[in-house]
Amino acid sequence: MTMTDVLVVKVGGGANVDLEPLLRELAARTEPWVLVHGGNAAMDALTRRVGQEPRYVTSPSGHTSRATDAATLALLQMSYRGQVNNDLVLRLQRLGCNAVGLSGVDGRLWQATRKEAIRIVEGGRTLMLRDDLTGKVHTVNAHLLRLLLDNGYRPVLTLPALADTGEAVNVDNDRAAAVVACALGASTLVILSNVPGLLRDPADPASLVPRIGRDAFAEAQTLAQGRFKKKLLGAQEALAGGVRRVILADTRRATPIADALAGQGTVVA
Repeated sequence: MTMTDVLVVKVGGGANVDLEPLLRELAARTEPWVLVHGGNAAMDALTRRVGQEPRYVTSPSGHTSRATDAATLALLQMSYRGQVNNDLVLRLQRLGCNAVGLSGVDGRLWQATRKEAIRIVEGGRTLMLRDDLTGKVHTVNAHLLRLLLDNGYRPVLTLPALADTGEAVNVDNDRAAAVVACALGASTLVILSNVPGLLRDPADPASLVPRIGRDAFAEAQTLAQGRFKKKLLGAQEALAGGVRRVILADTRRATPIADALAGQGTVVA
């Protein structure tokens, strides 16, 4: 990274992951950074507390996402923005880091195109899911982020995004982080989750794929399982937008960022 470079870090919201080492590491770093976070575990737990069962759908290409109607979007705002984001900001503040929590709606931070319908596969049939409040981020308010960064604040970002139609929509956080990295001219995007990186065998951490070239995404997608496919898609879009490298790494380490920057994980470049 150059002296003026911004490090963009995305961390997943899976269950049973201790984020304290990551937050301590971020609070101690002197270069500007932006954190994008998920919240799936919190969202699933809240959904079940109100007597519903989380619904995930799979596209014909194998990508998994959350089906998002109006009631689900309300729960998403409660969990991602109201619970997880506030908690992370509070913990960073306790560590002496002047973090600011924002959703993609704040300041038109993430502007998105709402999908009119999505194709899903259920019971072996391909169906069209309509009235789904999901979208894809196309524009990031980089000026707002730079304003915060230049004044010593550290942005902590999450769902939802603001659709061009004026609605709040669910978007994929990995792909949103890629757009953030591109908009800020970041040279590196680190995507952390509860696995070491892309594995040839999901049951064997030793089967890590250490590197993926720009011409090897098709092969890599055949290895990816479940939501990891979206991480590869985000990595591909980040590189296409000017990011020099994306590192898919494990947050379950004492120094997850330093380890990722040292190449511990799957380096996509």
